[in-house]
Amino acid sequence: RLQDAREEGTPRDTMGEENMDVETTTLPEESQEVDASILLCHKIFALANPSAGVDVAALGEEVKRLVLANGMATLYPGYCERFGWMLDESVLASMIARNGQKIADLDLKIADATQNLGDVEVRDALLEKAVFLASVGDRPSALVAFEQCETKTVAIGQKMEMVFSVMRLHIFHDDWHEVKTQIAKLKDFLEQPGGADWERKNKLKVYEGVCLAACRDFKGATTLFLESLSTFTTYELMTYTDFVHHACVCGVVSLKRVELKEKLIDSPEVLAVIDSLPGVGSLINALHQCRYKDFMTAFPVVADGVLNNTWLTNHHRFFLREARVLAYQQYLQSYKSVTTASMAKAFTVSEEFLDNELSNFIVEGRLNVKIDKVNGVLVTNRPDAKNALYQSYIKEGDNLLNRIQKLSRVVDL
Repeated sequence: RLQDAREEGTPRDTMGEENMDVETTTLPEESQEVDASILLCHKIFALANPSAGVDVAALGEEVKRLVLANGMATLYPGYCERFGWMLDESVLASMIARNGQKIADLDLKIADATQNLGDVEVRDALLEKAVFLASVGDRPSALVAFEQCETKTVAIGQKMEMVFSVMRLHIFHDDWHEVKTQIAKLKDFLEQPGGADWERKNKLKVYEGVCLAACRDFKGATTLFLESLSTFTTYELMTYTDFVHHACVCGVVSLKRVELKEKLIDSPEVLAVIDSLPGVGSLINALHQCRYKDFMTAFPVVADGVLNNTWLTNHHRFFLREARVLAYQQYLQSYKSVTTASMAKAFTVSEEFLDNELSNFIVEGRLNVKIDKVNGVLVTNRPDAKNALYQSYIKEGDNLLNRIQKLSRVVDL
């Protein structure tokens, strides 16, 4: 119902209508199924990083079955070495032969279309070959095929859809540098006549947000995710529940307390699925309401979700650190001084643990507080913005005077 409301109530971008004679394509019929390559990517990650309660043997057999069924001959030997599978030479030879035959058939189809049919049929045959090569995991050959298909494509919309396919191929291979390259390419297409398409603009925001999150730019990812909450249609990349999970995880460590309430806690799109995200709702509400005991209870659950996330796992320790710093800063902001025992009780941790935590963050310059170890007191040391600005002006003024004096001496000579 939310999706229907979004489709009925959100105005479509009408830019580019004057170029309808050039851009005549429409988006493919929307499907809420995640792309098969992305699902396999998640399964491979889960197999390589098994979490508690996962049947590794069953998951390994499922991944192996999918790899063989898809004919991933180029990736099969590497997976055998990585996961300890027995390499079956006959199966590998069979996959290579089957793929070779399929490619030969597609090449014949392309040649026939080139000689006897029009550019549209040639483009469709080239795209079919590119999609097949991507499905079998042959990324270099697939990229060449997509480039060949692009040269035969006139409509900007069709070119953009191919770029989305190429991005999913790079995401499957965990190549975020190339994903960034494709994002820049898509932005160029959006600036061209006929490229300002509402749906594709919003899809690009989700792809770019995932890329930024995978590259540890949680603030930039949060901005894009929040802009896409009510217009999400990128089901080939993730489910809506997974999308909200990414938005909440990134938002926790990048949004201010007021923004957290306004953009996540009170968001109807988030409220629709928050109950299906373990610990996330409790963590966000506890942080906003300063219930630090509940925060520390939900925190490990959410952290485990980050650890088991294919695209966020590399930033697990970053999330642990940033979320704790945020909670400590928020707690200390209310006090000029507070005992270590009181703060340790609020966070349900030992005084020794808290002392070590705060010491590390103080050294890193993340917390403005002093530890009075003798009296067991934490004294906040809030930075004086006005005084710092005054000192900065004095320093810059001194530098300017020195430069003027040097210049005057040169002029005198």
